[in-house]
Amino acid sequence: MAAYAVEDEPLLTARANAEDLGGTTPVAPAVGGALRFLAIAIGARTVVEIGTGCGASGIWLLRGMRPGSVLTSVDTEPEYHRMARKAFTQAGFAANQARLILGRALDVLPRLSDGAYDLVFCDVDQAAYPDYLAAGLRLLRAGGIVVFNGALPLGAGPADDGASELADLVRADERLVPLLLPIAGGLLAAIKK
Repeated sequence: MAAYAVEDEPLLTARANAEDLGGTTPVAPAVGGALRFLAIAIGARTVVEIGTGCGASGIWLLRGMRPGSVLTSVDTEPEYHRMARKAFTQAGFAANQARLILGRALDVLPRLSDGAYDLVFCDVDQAAYPDYLAAGLRLLRAGGIVVFNGALPLGAGPADDGASELADLVRADERLVPLLLPIAGGLLAAIKK
């Protein structure tokens, strides 16, 4: 079967950069394809990405966003931002299409506007996923989508506790319509009613 989400040169370069730097793993192509699909489906113009990495997920998101859109991406590592900016340029995006903010997400997110975002994607620190859910829901407009990568608990530990708690919170929240996609380490998405 042919792959539906094929990585081109900018994505392959971002993946290679992540491998060279170590410490970050880019999203799987299937996850990237799902992110692009979700962004297109809701006509996303404003997206928050928690965990910039070397830019692979940002490229997928930007490719799904409408013209004139802005991706706001938060990470603690300046080198990741440098690599992501380079990847976005290589993929053909203008510098003003990505706003890269250096800092801890839980410190940065409270400074972003309530209800102003179409999609929030989180791919960092699974132990903090419940906190990112609360922050993400505040940022989302009605009809917006929050998405978590690596949302399937795979063993025992803080990351799995965070993924399990996240699943319970999303399932119990009547404001949300959830979907768990069993791709890569699990992609949990929920639409805010």
